[in-house]
Amino acid sequence: MPSADARPVAAMAAEDEIAAIVAGRHAAPAQILGWHPYACGTATYNVVRAFRPLERKVWVRDLRSGVAYAARRRHAAGFFEAIWPRADGPAVPRYVLQLLGRNGERHEIEDPYRFPARMTDYDHHLFAEGNLRQAWRKLGAHHRVVEQVPGVHFAVWAPNALRVSVIGPFNAWDERVHPMHVRQGGVWELFIPRLAEGERYKYSLLSRQNDYRIDKMDPYGFHSEKRPDTQSRIWNLRRYAWQDRQWMRERATRQTREAPLHIYEVHLGSWKRNPSDQSALAYGELAHALAAYCRRMGYTHVELLPVMEHPLDQSWGYQVTGYFAPTSRFGDPDAFRYFVDHLHQQGIGVLLDWVPAHFPKDGHGLAFFDGTHLFEHSDPRRGEHREWDTRIFNFGRNEVRNFLLSNALFWLEEYHIDGFRVDAVASMLYLDYARAADDWVPNEYGQRENLEAVRFLREFNRLVHDAYPDALTIAEESTAWPRVTAPDYAGGLGFDMKWNMGWMHDTLAYFQLDPAHRKYHSHRLTFGLTYAYAENFILSFSHDEVVHLKQSQLNKMPGDRWQQFANLRLLAIFQYGHPGKKLNFMGNEFAQDAEWAAERSLDWHLLAERSHAQFHAFMQDLGRLYLQLPALWVKDTQPDGFAWIDFQDVDNTVIAFARYGRYPVDTVVVILNMTPIPRHAYCLGVPGAGPWFEIFNSDAAAYGGSGLGNPQALAAAPEPRHGFDYAVSLVLPPLAGLMLSPCAPAARPAAPPHE
Repeated sequence: MPSADARPVAAMAAEDEIAAIVAGRHAAPAQILGWHPYACGTATYNVVRAFRPLERKVWVRDLRSGVAYAARRRHAAGFFEAIWPRADGPAVPRYVLQLLGRNGERHEIEDPYRFPARMTDYDHHLFAEGNLRQAWRKLGAHHRVVEQVPGVHFAVWAPNALRVSVIGPFNAWDERVHPMHVRQGGVWELFIPRLAEGERYKYSLLSRQNDYRIDKMDPYGFHSEKRPDTQSRIWNLRRYAWQDRQWMRERATRQTREAPLHIYEVHLGSWKRNPSDQSALAYGELAHALAAYCRRMGYTHVELLPVMEHPLDQSWGYQVTGYFAPTSRFGDPDAFRYFVDHLHQQGIGVLLDWVPAHFPKDGHGLAFFDGTHLFEHSDPRRGEHREWDTRIFNFGRNEVRNFLLSNALFWLEEYHIDGFRVDAVASMLYLDYARAADDWVPNEYGQRENLEAVRFLREFNRLVHDAYPDALTIAEESTAWPRVTAPDYAGGLGFDMKWNMGWMHDTLAYFQLDPAHRKYHSHRLTFGLTYAYAENFILSFSHDEVVHLKQSQLNKMPGDRWQQFANLRLLAIFQYGHPGKKLNFMGNEFAQDAEWAAERSLDWHLLAERSHAQFHAFMQDLGRLYLQLPALWVKDTQPDGFAWIDFQDVDNTVIAFARYGRYPVDTVVVILNMTPIPRHAYCLGVPGAGPWFEIFNSDAAAYGGSGLGNPQALAAAPEPRHGFDYAVSLVLPPLAGLMLSPCAPAARPAAPPHE
């Protein structure tokens, strides 16, 4: 080792560069830290520099020769520099840092700055143009083995940062210790050896804009600390062994327009809780309880309110900060994979609410990420969501679209998710959504449509369906935007299905009326059929209808308690008989009395009360019957699957219609008596000679009804009525719905097909 006087001065770091490293302000730490070669005449030297503020002394041990060279402390804060003659050998010598801590402890580490960047120029090119479709495999924190050394590679996009560092317990949260290298397009990278699974970390950013400093969670992080903590955690996604092969093979036949779709909308934090202390159940506990319950009730799918990481319970998950991380409230990422896996093994699909429309302003999240409006529009007229006080994604920016599109693929690929319900699509489509007249900017044609969002939604649907043709995309779109479920090549947005919000509002408005007044408002029930085939619809009674003083479904119903339950059963018969797939929010199936509250469990104790238990049995039987009747789903999107029988009997306030399957034997007739007055010897046209059998009656005594009905087969007389050649005479119970079929109940399977 040369003496201090023999050190080649030109090889030593300049004082201003050292000062920048020590101050945490150096924009290109790779130019200073780590190994650098230096030639002086015919002599060549190795130069290694390290910033180790917690160490008293540092040596650099050359692994080839085994010699340890003492590093000189160039700055009192802990900047060290070692220089020794270079022998023939590899371009970058293998070495480690030997450290003497302030308390006398000794240990040895690999130098993060001797390892090359892992992302290729082509990766950066694809990311910049918005085509790095599996961006989560490159950005974020990933376990890697580099030059036989295990560690974690970090990468984050922050083009307007002056300095980005990885911070965590491994460096005492000191932003000066692990500054990252900046690459093209503003992506910062660093490989840190020997970091452990589950280790916490964040990115510390110093912006070029006004010296803005902030610590951020990883936008591509796979795991997070449980709220209120906001750190990301290192997680290996390559470890879990899936057991759902049969479901994945059969998914294409289970998620078509001709298949039954019976969705149970669930908020995991409040579906059920531990009875002893009301703490949240873990993913594994939820998986077993929820799968068994769905099988019993005849649900084909669960739709989860957003499970992506979010800081505030009261947001129900709709203000996402960790788009690539299932919330840690209920367990780690592998536990959520087990949740999905187990439901699949039990024949239940899993749909996720996905929120690309907006994101929260929380300082640790995406907002104002690198001291600029990176993910959001800078103009508040486009970047601020007035209704929810959140930020709006800049859909015109390639890297932002890439972030969201790769996120969709991430959940499909890494978590075997079966599809998405895309939240708040209407807020994306209109530039003036929830805005005052002077608070929005027209598009290039002077119109209100958000053309960038339209292009994004089409790209999203095309990408998902190209990669996973059997996955579902569902739009929550509350306006009359045309062709939401038409393919993009036909001018549509490309969704598979759309929530029928108009039907939902009209139906609830009708059922909240006193039965005496319903005869004047039958258009609320019939109008939906004028557009029922304009889109591929899901009939949804969602969480939004049982919060914010809207009352529970039960308490929306008029009349005394008996009539409220009867009306609720009647509402369900109308929903399940009407064309369109079915969705109900948790608690609706046992007539939850109070409004939904996200901070506590559903009121399962109500099942100890006779009326609620009877309604629960009614919904179980109706859900299972739905799966057994192809007429209720096989032609949901085809006009020849439906025919009115009578919608003009306003005096009796009775409506009736037929649903058709592929074969005449599949036909189902639905009759609804919207008043508490029973109708005897009621004559109704039917599509066939019969006999006709009452296969379901919402007024059955077992369900809490009066027990009126038609237990015997109904002979159809050759009497033209309601446009049909045959008619039956039957009893219509009060506030009740009936289903008739030419097939006797005993001839039907006892269990749903998916079991």
